[in-house]
Amino acid sequence: QVQLVESGGGLVQAGGSLRLSCAASGRPFSTYAWGWFRQAPGKEREFVAAIRWSGGITYYADSVKGRFTISRDNAKNTVYLQMNILEPEDTAVYYCAAGGTSSSIYEYAYWGQGTQVTVSS
Repeated sequence: QVQLVESGGGLVQAGGSLRLSCAASGRPFSTYAWGWFRQAPGKEREFVAAIRWSGGITYYADSVKGRFTISRDNAKNTVYLQMNILEPEDTAVYYCAAGGTSSSIYEYAYWGQGTQVTVSS
């Protein structure tokens, strides 16, 4: 079984920063990319960012481009999301995902339990 565990969420004032981490454990698995998604109360889950396992090519939602940075440490099976200039609209539960294929950076087999990010105005 594959487990993804997120950490680093919390409460921050608008304009502040947080760094989320997601560590994978369990049986070995392959993934084309790692992804970060978020879900705000009353809204559908939305794509935030993704990074290819090989080559490190990154993808971002327009709403976070220039403020968030996704990175990964292949040796540690860990992906990160550095979030700067946070806005109240960024408040959500953030999920990491893995086990995707080259057909889509939006679909994954494995998901973490989520970590809450709250940005106060």
